Parts: sequence; structure tokens; C-alpha cells
Amino acid sequence: MAAPLFPVNTHRHDPYRTFKFQILIDGQPVAGLKKMSALKKSTESVAWRTAGDPSHERQLPGGTSYEAVTLEQGLTHDPVFENWANLVNNIEGDGGMSLRNFRKDIVINVLNLQGQVALSYKVFRAWVSEFQALPELDAGTMNAVGIQTITLQHEGWQRDTSVPEPAET
Repeated sequence: MAAPLFPVNTHRHDPYRTFKFQILIDGQPVAGLKKMSALKKSTESVAWRTAGDPSHERQLPGGTSYEAVTLEQGLTHDPVFENWANLVNNIEGDGGMSLRNFRKDIVINVLNLQGQVALSYKVFRAWVSEFQALPELDAGTMNAVGIQTITLQHEGWQRDTSVPEPAET
């Protein structure tokens, strides 16, 4: 028999859902968060041949790059996206960039159906490269929800292994 996928909740066979999650920026959950793009990294392949065996090409791992992360938030009075985006180009100040505060570590929590943190990831030294304050506005679509987005460049991510599997009741 195969080992259980969930060591604490051995009765569980279903994977976690993607609709229950939270993003923490400056330790606070983002209000009205709708969607987040995937965490993705890729490592270049470097071709290498040895002088003693020039007929065989070997593949070595090269540099790793991390794809930008996009967050979508329903329009609320929570200014977290706008405030963070403004730190990059400091539109409120003297035109100089905030070198101290524009990069932030963020936390991504995947929740189980009971709302407990099941998995957690840390994204390091993220900064806002793109900010959409308002979506396209259209008076003919009364059921549409306004969404604002930020795109985050970052220097990598890592799973927080100190977060244990929660005991489910």
C-alpha cells in the first residue's frame, strides 16, 4: 500500500483547493484578493562537451530565473497596492525612489477548507513593476467587478517548511 499523502490527516486523499488562499504584505492580509498567478521558476540548460569525448553533449544546470507574480484585487478602500506601487517612483515626494521600502518579502498561504494554513511560501525582495489602478470602465456591464492589479518582480521564493500540516476535524 502506498504511503499516505497527508501524514497528519491520513483519511485525506484530496489535494488542497486553489480558491482558499491569502497574501500577506507587511504582515497584513490583502483585502479583496481575487487571483494570483503561478509561482514559477526555470533553470537554463548549459550544453557542455569534454575534450576527451567530443561526440557527446552533456547538459548542466545554469542560472535560475523566477517569473513575475501578478496579484488581482477587487476595488476596495485598501490602498496596499497603490501605496506599494508609489514607493517605486515616489510620485508623492521629490521624485526620488524609496530605496529603503520599495522591496518587500510577501507570504502566500494556501488554506484548507476549514481556513487553516496548510502550505506557506515566502517570496523574497518583491517590488511592483506594473500597477493597474482601474480596469476598463463600461456602463453597459452592471455585473462586472472592478479589479486592480500589480505585477511583482522578485528574487525567488521558498516553501516555509516550518508550517506543519494542520490537524483537520
